Amino acid sequence: MSDAPIWFKPPPPPSVPPKAPPSPPRPVVEVSIDGRAARVPDGSTILDACKTLGIETPTLCYLETLTPVNACRVCVVELVGARTLVPACSRRVEPGMKILTDSERVRLSRKLVLELLASSVDLSTAPSVPPMLARYGARPERFGRPAASSKPGEREGREPGHHHAPDGKRAETVALPAKVDNELYVRDYAKCILCYKCVEACGVDAQNTFAIAVAGRGFDARISTEHDVVLPDSACVYCGNCIGVCPTGALMFTSEHEMRKRGTWDESRQKTTDTICPYCGVGCTLTLHTQDNRIVKVSSPMDVSITQGHLCVKGRFGFEFVHGGGAGGGGAGGGAEATGGDRAAKARRDG
Repeated sequence: MSDAPIWFKPPPPPSVPPKAPPSPPRPVVEVSIDGRAARVPDGSTILDACKTLGIETPTLCYLETLTPVNACRVCVVELVGARTLVPACSRRVEPGMKILTDSERVRLSRKLVLELLASSVDLSTAPSVPPMLARYGARPERFGRPAASSKPGEREGREPGHHHAPDGKRAETVALPAKVDNELYVRDYAKCILCYKCVEACGVDAQNTFAIAVAGRGFDARISTEHDVVLPDSACVYCGNCIGVCPTGALMFTSEHEMRKRGTWDESRQKTTDTICPYCGVGCTLTLHTQDNRIVKVSSPMDVSITQGHLCVKGRFGFEFVHGGGAGGGGAGGGAEATGGDRAAKARRDG
C-alpha cells in the first residue's frame, strides 16, 4: 500500500481575492445634449451622459456611492417636450431624448435654488457653492438680511404648518446653535441644506444603523435622531460616515470645529496621506489629513472597493494614539483636551 494520505489536500488559497464576474453588456442609448450626440449604456442617468461629453453639471445632494434623492434640485436640466425640469442625477436616459443643460430656463431655476439656499443656510464651509453662485449670478442678499438665530429647541418645538407672516424685511433662516453633545463630532444644522446624504449613509446605502432621519415639515424640516434625543442616547455608532458625505460642513470633526473656532484651521497647509487602518484585518484605506505634523481628521477614498468612502468608529476617530496620547498628548491643536483615541474608546463603551 502507498504511504500517501488518503484524504484530499486542498489547493493553496489565492493570493488575491477573486474578481466578480463581468456584467453582461448593456444596450447603448443615444441622446442629444446641447445639440451634441451622446451614447451611453442603457440605465445611465442624464448626469452620466453629461459626463461623457465633459459637460459640468452642478450637484449638491448627489454622490456616486449613494442612492439619488433629488433633494437639492441644483442639477435640473430641460428635457425638450417635458412640462417640468428634470433632475439629471436620477432621470434615466431614453432613446431620442433632447436635453438642454444651459438654457435660460435651467439657469433661472438653478439661480433661484442657490439664492434660496444661500439666504437661509450658512454656507461658509461649503467650498463648492461660491463658484455656483458666481456662475449663475445668484444674489441671495436680495431676500433681505438674515433673521435672528433660533434658540435651542425652538425649531424642534414648532407645530408644523403654523407660521407667522413674514415682514418682508428679513430672510428666514435655519440658524440655530450647534449641537455639541458628544466628543467626536459636532452637528451644526445652521449649515444643513437637507441633502439627505447623511440619512442615506446612515441607512441602507452604507451603515444600516438608521440613527437619523428627517423630522418636521416644510421650512422646519430638519435632520433629527429618534425623538430628538442627544446623540449618545441614540442608535448612533459613531462611524462618522455622515461626516464623510456632508457637502456643507454641517457635520464636522470636533478637532476641525475647535481649530476653526481658534482660527488655526488652514487647508492650504494640510497634506493628505493614504495608509491602511491598523485596527483589524479588513484593510480599509484611510486618508490622513495632517497639519503641522498632526493628524486633524481622517477620511477614506470613494474609489476603493473595500470601503467606498465609509469607515467605522475606530478607523474614523481612533487616530490620536499616534501623537502619544496620555498626559499632555492633547487633541489636534495641542493642549490637554480629550484625544480622538480617547473619544473613540468612550464612544465604543457608551455604544
